[in-house]
Amino acid sequence: MHIINMALQCINIAILWRFALPLVIVMLFTPNVSLAKKTKITGLTMNVIDRCWRWNPDWRRNRPQLATCSVGYAGKMINNIGRDLIQYTMRIKLEKPLLISSFTAIDGRGADVQIAGNACLMIYKASNIIIHGLRIHHCRPQPPSTVMGPDSNIVSLGQVDGDGIRLVTASKVWLDHNTLYECEDGLLDVTRGSTDVTISNNWFRDQDKVMLLGHDDGYLRDKNMKVTVMYNHFGPNCNQRMPRIRFGYAHVVNNLYQGWMQYAIGGSMNPSVKSQANLFIAPKSGNKEVTWRKSSHGKTSSWNFYSVSDVFENGASFIQTGAVGAKPCYNREQVFPVADARTVRSLTKSAGVLRCTPRSRC
Repeated sequence: MHIINMALQCINIAILWRFALPLVIVMLFTPNVSLAKKTKITGLTMNVIDRCWRWNPDWRRNRPQLATCSVGYAGKMINNIGRDLIQYTMRIKLEKPLLISSFTAIDGRGADVQIAGNACLMIYKASNIIIHGLRIHHCRPQPPSTVMGPDSNIVSLGQVDGDGIRLVTASKVWLDHNTLYECEDGLLDVTRGSTDVTISNNWFRDQDKVMLLGHDDGYLRDKNMKVTVMYNHFGPNCNQRMPRIRFGYAHVVNNLYQGWMQYAIGGSMNPSVKSQANLFIAPKSGNKEVTWRKSSHGKTSSWNFYSVSDVFENGASFIQTGAVGAKPCYNREQVFPVADARTVRSLTKSAGVLRCTPRSRC
């Protein structure tokens, strides 16, 4: 188990945080206790991920429970269970991207942790990672540089475009209950052969390019990419890429789309996209079509780009391409029940960072 020590990890990253507090990085620990009786939170219908741990009023002393709650292509995250570290409230300004090591859980529950104002987060050639409960915003481009990577190795990075979270050749990653907005490039990139990713319960807002799945039109390794996008709230003021996908497969399910300008879901290079039981609310004016396609050599016939049980409001529409098929084919650790799209407003009501106080449930 690799435990990040922020002081060592960032000697060469020069984090500017007034020399006061360590980063909230909580490695989930394993207590031998029974869970408290689940109690319903009044007025809130929970999705299957939140229902796994938020009913528990004693979640603070049972943090490892979170690692058992992920579904979708990331599967269960029980390899991330370890010892816990202290948490604090802070705003962190990174001088260079922070590389996150394998078998790491960053758990911001019960604290206000913001990564903002300069460089942001990168998962580079790493696996078994949870990022939960962070506010990430106003990320900016960085010139080529060297940074401290996993196992104290020095890693050379090229130009960084200003993404909130970027995955590069990463696998088994779960991003849950984060709030991302106003970054220079995109909010989230899954690139260069990354796969087995679940993106859930996040709030993406105030952004042009939101989420990119697949590096570029020439990167063939992304054919193996598999990503689940579920229970997220997109908007307000999002323009495009919710997500934009190349080559691989995306299961986009039970998300709330609060308008768009160019498009909501798009892609190129013959991707397979199953849009299932989402709620698409078209903008009051302008483009009401959900989808966008960049054709490969003038053809889109080999795509599987289709809608199942989605709900469309305010004139929204979805043009299907290819044959209906391309099921997610989840294993038993990944599978989950798909909710009726008419419940999506309630299921995504708590998307983004949760307000967890010391004496209350999340």
